[in-house]
Amino acid sequence: MHGIPSLADHFLVAMPALDDPNFQRSVTLVCQHDADGAMGIVINRLADYTVGELLDQLKLPTGDRALADRAIVAGGPVFPDRGFVLHGDDSEWASTLHVAPGLSVTTSRDILEALARGGGPRQVLVALGYAGWEAGQLEAELAQNSWLTVPADQAIVFETPLGERWHAAARRLGVDLSTLADYSGHA
Repeated sequence: MHGIPSLADHFLVAMPALDDPNFQRSVTLVCQHDADGAMGIVINRLADYTVGELLDQLKLPTGDRALADRAIVAGGPVFPDRGFVLHGDDSEWASTLHVAPGLSVTTSRDILEALARGGGPRQVLVALGYAGWEAGQLEAELAQNSWLTVPADQAIVFETPLGERWHAAARRLGVDLSTLADYSGHA
């Protein structure tokens, strides 16, 4: 990774000048970052589905209206039909990646089955798709000043309203994004 420490358990906060429609004004939780590349989940983009609609498609009935009405986020442009469940605990499911103590991402159906039955983790964020970077790609984007890197905060992932996450993540560094230019350059 060319001397850059792993950014797992960090947010990538899109700089105002980042004009890629997949990442404009986005906050991405980096779940894995190593010499082979990086993987993350965008946590502030609304998808076109609710958890209830997803559970219906999977034939997993639920009587929990609050769960069924919960919004799903568009986690990124890679495999936008694949589900990811971010959860605020270290519970182990058939396919779980522990991002940091108390923060995991699971891609297996068993966590959705548990949620539909009224069990599973208390704090969850369901996403469709993910963001991925090949080896060196994220580092190049960082060198181009496309992203702010910020230690992740579970309160932003699970409690902050979607529309406030971009500004809230940047404020963790003391940055007010509304004062930054929406263009970039190098001197």
